[in-house]
Amino acid sequence: MAHLIRHKLTNKLTNAAHTVSNKSQAKVSGVFARLGFQAATDEEGLGFAECDDLDYDYRQGMQMNVLQGEEDGRHMNGEGEMEGDSHYQRDGTGRRPSTLKTGGSLEEDKPKITTWEAGWNVTNAIQGMFVLGLPYAILHGGYLGLFLIIFAAVVCCYTGKILIACLYEDNEDGIKVRVRDSYVDIANACCAPRFPSVGGHVVNVAQIIELVMTCILYVVVSGNLMYNSFPGFPVSQKAWSVVATIALLPCAFLKNLKAVSKFSLLCTLAHFVINVLVIAYCLSRAREWAWEKVKFYIDVKKFPISIGIIVFSYTSQIFLPSLEGNMQRPSEFHCMMEWSHIAACVLKGLFALVAYLTWADATKEVITDNLPYTIRAVVNIFLVAKALLSYPLPFFAAVEVLEKSLFQDGGRALFPNCYGPGGQLKSWGLALRIGLVVFTLLMAVFVPHFALLMGLTGSLTGAGLCFLLPSLFHLKLQWRNLQWHHVFFDVAIFVIGGICAISGFIHSIEGLIEAFKYNIQD
Repeated sequence: MAHLIRHKLTNKLTNAAHTVSNKSQAKVSGVFARLGFQAATDEEGLGFAECDDLDYDYRQGMQMNVLQGEEDGRHMNGEGEMEGDSHYQRDGTGRRPSTLKTGGSLEEDKPKITTWEAGWNVTNAIQGMFVLGLPYAILHGGYLGLFLIIFAAVVCCYTGKILIACLYEDNEDGIKVRVRDSYVDIANACCAPRFPSVGGHVVNVAQIIELVMTCILYVVVSGNLMYNSFPGFPVSQKAWSVVATIALLPCAFLKNLKAVSKFSLLCTLAHFVINVLVIAYCLSRAREWAWEKVKFYIDVKKFPISIGIIVFSYTSQIFLPSLEGNMQRPSEFHCMMEWSHIAACVLKGLFALVAYLTWADATKEVITDNLPYTIRAVVNIFLVAKALLSYPLPFFAAVEVLEKSLFQDGGRALFPNCYGPGGQLKSWGLALRIGLVVFTLLMAVFVPHFALLMGLTGSLTGAGLCFLLPSLFHLKLQWRNLQWHHVFFDVAIFVIGGICAISGFIHSIEGLIEAFKYNIQD
């Protein structure tokens, strides 16, 4: 009893000290808020205070049930979840063990991935199907195309890091604390307090468009490659797309990123086989390489398409917050980003250059179309395997965004929670996932100019999510901690990203108009 009385008196004194400190900090924060920059919202500040109180009680040996009995109504919300506990952590190593999910399962039960598995996921995303279009970028860009491959790798690696930095804030002790969980949380923090949810809605729409369109592309590519690999079979491209979608239906039952990491490993192996086959054929024709064809000039009309190919091949920012949050050691995230992007840059540059030197001006948009028929059939089979294995990662990310927006957004969700008390997926949650798979099939079958639509959405959502928004959010949320060169990099990336987005949007619109005007089929 005496211990409880001392504990309550200590808490009151601590809270009083915090109140005085918070008032003085509020005056300073108000100046930056009027300038448009702030380190954290009021809700995040409340979460810090509550998290500190919980940590203090835990260090004093108080049991959680006693603490909940004393503090009942002050720390609990309507779902039986403690405010400031589900979205905050003391360091970058993971959430507190007492954190509860909305469905009632502990966060610590969610499998974590290693740094190597996270690296496989990022490598799979930035070493995707679009690598086969990089020689075409060299055709229209020459050495500038090679420089752009390196430049895009550096910029995308940097924006990925600053995006994750926006998830963290310094607490009273100067320790980095993860106060946000997703891209949406970052956007909402930037738009608060005037428009606390507008930024999240914009990012959600952009993320869903980008991820779903990527899934659709994999279905289209699978059907097209199978149709070209077996032209003698009485099976249309649409029928091959249906077959590919049937193979993808098990994706609806994915539960966590651990299973996706295994698919990413197999996908990377398939990609390795494809590169080996193509490069081996190119090396066999090394004596015929046309070095004189690599120029410093660019094709002004077609080079913007090359920019889109290169930039889109590096996009991974949309799932980086989820990936970093699922890592066993988030402190190794920066190192993982660096070696994965360095490896991607080297492999992409060598692959693009060697392939272009082999076919020079005859280089096609997809380099496998230049291969002899026998080799092309083998490579296409591996490409189909890669496309099918690449599908789960963007699909899982899209499902996660939809579930959080529609089923798990606290009291603001449109529908009841799609997970039961034991963490099992309910019927309407499974229906959402199956419906998403079917939707990707319908779009792949009925959209005749998918490549141009993908270029259009990539120019808007790709440049926005990878260049514009990360740099803008970094300036907004981390302004007080930035040095002058960080500000310069962020502003430069924002300007360059804006130019790429506008240029790509205009050329994609022109391509769509031309395709519909002259009835051009992809």
